[in-house]
Amino acid sequence: MTGVERLSLNQATTRHLTIEAAVRHCAKAGLRGIGLWRDRVDEVGPERAARLVREAGLTVTSLCRGGFLTAADATDRAAAIADNRRAIEQAAQVGAPVLALVCGGVPDGSRDLRGARAMVADGIAELADDAARHGVKLAIEPLHPMFCADRSVVSTVSQALDMAERISDHVGLMLDAYHVWWDPDLEASIARAGRRIFGFQLSDWVLPLPADVLLGRGHIGDGCIDFRGLDRAVRAAGYDGWTEVEIFNEAVWAAPADQTLRTIVARYRQYVTGP
Repeated sequence: MTGVERLSLNQATTRHLTIEAAVRHCAKAGLRGIGLWRDRVDEVGPERAARLVREAGLTVTSLCRGGFLTAADATDRAAAIADNRRAIEQAAQVGAPVLALVCGGVPDGSRDLRGARAMVADGIAELADDAARHGVKLAIEPLHPMFCADRSVVSTVSQALDMAERISDHVGLMLDAYHVWWDPDLEASIARAGRRIFGFQLSDWVLPLPADVLLGRGHIGDGCIDFRGLDRAVRAAGYDGWTEVEIFNEAVWAAPADQTLRTIVARYRQYVTGP
């Protein structure tokens, strides 16, 4: 693939745009996919969100996000499960085939990492039948280990696969280059994942990291990730779905949306699909 036929904008990259504005900019840039975020969907409601995407000639490629299944007590855990059930319903309503799961960190006041991981697995297992009924796949997103304490106790592709394989065929992976590029077992894990790769996201690892490391992602080509090699590995494993660009970065958010979309397309062609 040398064009952008399967390139999608994850809405986090243009955080300041409403869904209506985001789909307009995507269509203008020649993109045909968009990954939606729940807070933006809530602003207009799922029915209107789906209509805005459809009328612009786009496809919803994912919904972000569910997860955060670790909790300090039974009340908070029940609330997390309920929120994830709402997220599954919302994904179905907007036509998203995949719900990305950021699993959750170690609960406040706890040092039980093993227990937190078990809590994540149990929570996803509890949600799997709901997801299947709604025709939505649950995509565990392994996060870089620096986020283990507060955002995800699942850090590697292999960990996520072990969990998914024990639960259901409706559970797989959201493979985010920013979070997994460092893994020495990445190529073998991607090959093992095969059809359990439900989504593929790109942004670059840029140094120095900012004080808020969550906002340290850069445009493709700004850092040190081998996107072409990663894309080839993912395609060789059998993934034929969308590639989302998902960037959390204050400077990118402050840039004009047209400029951001032009950069996304140009960098994708240069660093991912080009020679």
